[in-house]
Amino acid sequence: MLYFIISVTILAALLFFPVSKIIWVMSIRRLRRKLNRELSPEEIRGQLNRARFISMFIVILFSILFNLNSIGFPNYG
Repeated sequence: MLYFIISVTILAALLFFPVSKIIWVMSIRRLRRKLNRELSPEEIRGQLNRARFISMFIVILFSILFNLNSIGFPNYG
């Protein structure tokens, strides 16, 4: 069980920054196109916080599903 939790945590940590960066860039481009103007630093910072929040759930879910598929759920017997 401990090995499963550690592997989920490590994979989620490794994926967090690239995934949040991709979500942030896509969000900035979408908002720029929608508003048809350059964004202020406060709006960019807000989109970064939003991207990090969203990516946290995505990478944890992906990491759990990936580890369940690759090493299986830990059993005690």
